[in-house]
Amino acid sequence: MNNNDMMEREEIFSKVLRAGRRTYFFDVRATKADDYYLTITESKKFTNDDGSFHYKKHKIYIYKEDFSEFKDILAEMTDYIIEKKGDEVISERHQKDFKKNYEVENTEATSTNENSSHKSTENFTDVDFDDI
Repeated sequence: MNNNDMMEREEIFSKVLRAGRRTYFFDVRATKADDYYLTITESKKFTNDDGSFHYKKHKIYIYKEDFSEFKDILAEMTDYIIEKKGDEVISERHQKDFKKNYEVENTEATSTNENSSHKSTENFTDVDFDDI
């Protein structure tokens, strides 16, 4: 069996959750015995000082024999957090007027120097993380 056949066999069902600079991928995969398991991948975007960026990925595998306990504990933990802290996000980054220090500096530098070059994000394309 070549790599293309293996990839087709593994791509059973997928969902994506985009959450700011984090993206979560939920993928149903097939074992060699053609049983199913779940992978959850967190991909986090990091921007370098020069404007380039890279992604760090973390993946966990959850097998059918663990689904029930995993689901119960996940529900318990998320319910606990909502019960204790509510569902409002308590973070500077989630405030509507939040700006990183370098964003404020860049805004000030741009407004004081009208001839400064500003990098456009219009030419960026969406990245398919399955290709990474």
